[in-house]
Amino acid sequence: MVPGWPAVLVEGDVRLRPLRRRDQDTWMALRAQNAAWLEPWDATSPVPVTGPRPSFGAFVRTLSAQARAGVTLPFAIDHADRLVGQLTVSSIIYGSLRSAAIGYWVSEHVAGLGITPTAVALATDHCFESLGLHRVEINIRPENGPSLRVVEKLGFRDEGVREKYLHIQDRWCDHRTFALTVEDVPGGLLTRWRSRTVG
Repeated sequence: MVPGWPAVLVEGDVRLRPLRRRDQDTWMALRAQNAAWLEPWDATSPVPVTGPRPSFGAFVRTLSAQARAGVTLPFAIDHADRLVGQLTVSSIIYGSLRSAAIGYWVSEHVAGLGITPTAVALATDHCFESLGLHRVEINIRPENGPSLRVVEKLGFRDEGVREKYLHIQDRWCDHRTFALTVEDVPGGLLTRWRSRTVG
């Protein structure tokens, strides 16, 4: 049994749950509707990929296998019981590092409603409390304003630029790294986020 998986995490109308094959139609429609909004930030392969693209079922099976191995947590983001995006905890490492990275996307029609910061806060607390991790990081293109606002709202620490960090849109792109350790949020990140939204 993998610690912390499967998991359903809820705060108000925001729910994180395992991504499932039955999400295919909604997920595919969201990605198509949001192509211009999301593709500038989507990772690409530096090596030419031949043959047909994997099916959505194969995509979910791969993520589920990684979840069972304890290296990835693939969450669907629901808002008011409707799928609106995805959040993935990846690069989970234990040992003396005890770290993970969080990546996410949401449909443009729900951007700015506090859904993504709430989802990231839920996932970060889950990493600290259920997985026993010490550090969570988020890597963001410097040009990605909406994503930068998410980490700013949550108070992630800016740790600087990683040059040529990730292959996106057929070129190696710089990213800024933002991180929190468990000592940064002794009461939990969700509690801190709640206090900021109320304030």
